[in-house]
Amino acid sequence: MFFALFQGLAARLPSRCAVCHAWPVQPLCEACIGLFAQPRPRCTRCALVVADAAQPCPACLAAASPLDAALAAVSYGYPWAGVVQEFKFRAQPAWARSMALLMRSAPWVEPALDAADWVLPMPLSTQRLQSRGFNQAWLLAQALCPTKARAQWLLRIRDTPAQSRLARRERLSNVANAFAIDPLRQRDLEGKNVLLVDDVMTSGASLRAAAQPLRQAGVRHITALVFARAESSD
Repeated sequence: MFFALFQGLAARLPSRCAVCHAWPVQPLCEACIGLFAQPRPRCTRCALVVADAAQPCPACLAAASPLDAALAAVSYGYPWAGVVQEFKFRAQPAWARSMALLMRSAPWVEPALDAADWVLPMPLSTQRLQSRGFNQAWLLAQALCPTKARAQWLLRIRDTPAQSRLARRERLSNVANAFAIDPLRQRDLEGKNVLLVDDVMTSGASLRAAAQPLRQAGVRHITALVFARAESSD
């Protein structure tokens, strides 16, 4: 209800903070960013909040992953879940810039961007892209680092049900073999560092599935970077 009200006011008050309604400010005011976007220690491989970020969480230590690292700006909850919904489902692509600024300010993100040879968005299927009208991950990748962002290098070759509707075990099988590399770009990826960008990470199944063909293409290091990380991977 709160964000529906904000959407109706946005045309008249474009500089009003989406969270506290303060104005004139940016879409997110400094006070709300300070209150809701404080850095938290996260597992270096899955970005879940942990007590100590000095080493991967027990689950990541016990299981191999095609991802070398994972970074997140915020946890998926109030107010960020509403921001993501505005961005992705209510045709508000202008949120990409503000979200990218928060992502860049998260610990270790600037070094990861500097180290990356390429910044690749998680791709949408043709059907999903036609329905939504834009790929939110591509907008974030462009806002993060336009000189390194590349679209259509990583491809979604199979349309699948939305991950949010599935249980964890179903998510893993749902995205299996759903991604591929453009054969013309394999040489550009061999031995490179890739930053894989998306808006939300829940179980991480989609990001790991997308990382598989990157590994097969010879990518040396893969870091996942998301705006929001769900506090549970279930």
